Amino acid sequence: MVSLKLQKRLAASVLKCGQGNVWLDPNELNEISMANSRQNIQKLVKDGFVIRKPTKIHSRSRARRMKDAKRKGRKRKGTREARLPTKVPLDEKDAKCSAPTLKV
Repeated sequence: MVSLKLQKRLAASVLKCGQGNVWLDPNELNEISMANSRQNIQKLVKDGFVIRKPTKIHSRSRARRMKDAKRKGRKRKGTREARLPTKVPLDEKDAKCSAPTLKV
């Protein structure tokens, strides 16, 4: 496989985005690898061999659901295990049973 680091960097600069947002057509690798200038990259963009990926959507549905719950007075954070670990009370019981206690 041909290294397209330069082409990807130039394309990101031409498209005014990060390198992760640049898509290079895998079927046109030979054509893309020949491009070594911004003008050549601009031509490839025009031809559709190099595309800027659409921005990812960050859903707020979870935040809305939490907001509704807080409005109703529910403010628990963490799972049941995180709030009261099952192991800790058992360890305390074992310690009380096995340790010699002072009886008055």
